[in-house]
Order: sequence, then C-alpha cells, then structure tokens
Amino acid sequence: MWINVLKSKIHRAKVTQAELNYVGSITIDKDLLDAANLIAGEKVQIVNNNNGERFETYIIEGERGSGKVCLNGAAARKVQVGDIIIIMSYAMMDFEKAKVFKPWVVFPDENNKLI
Repeated sequence: MWINVLKSKIHRAKVTQAELNYVGSITIDKDLLDAANLIAGEKVQIVNNNNGERFETYIIEGERGSGKVCLNGAAARKVQVGDIIIIMSYAMMDFEKAKVFKPWVVFPDENNKLI
C-alpha cells in the first residue's frame, strides 16, 4: 500500500510580497528551499495562519539569501504582506517506509532566515 505523507515543511514563514499580476505560484528564497528539500516546480500546500486560507500552488526559486516569500497570481488574493504561512509538500511512499520516514522541517526566523 502507498500513502501520502508530509515530505517537507517551512513552518511560519512571513509573506514578504504578493503580486497579483503574475502567472501564478509562490517564490521562495533558495536557502529555504534547500533546507526544506524543496525544488522549483514542486506542488505545495499553503496554510495561512492569519486568515485560515488553504490552497495549492507550485514553487518558483527565489534569490538565495533574500528572505523572499512571494505569493503570485490568484494566490496573492489569499494573503497579505506580513501574514504567517506554512508551506508543505507531500510524497507517496510505501506504508512501511512511511512509518520511519522523517520529513524535512524548517523554522525560519521573522525575516525568513534559517535559524
């Protein structure tokens, strides 16, 4: 049996930008992507702690060290700059392997820098 499990999580990142007039996605600082084992184009779920919104989009790689977390396109309507969000991705894996799998979890500081 295969199940979906949490693969990666950036916990409590701060939204630094929201660009409505863009094709779509979330731009994330490359340092955060590397630490959370996420890649450009990967599907992610976003949870907004400020307003309860939950939605999915895909990743665009942002400038390394910039602290940038920018929601683009329609997703920009679901956040405000300064909102705190959780970014998660999931992976399919064998049930037995999932029991011992440990996800990558990153806790950035208030400037989206690695602690």
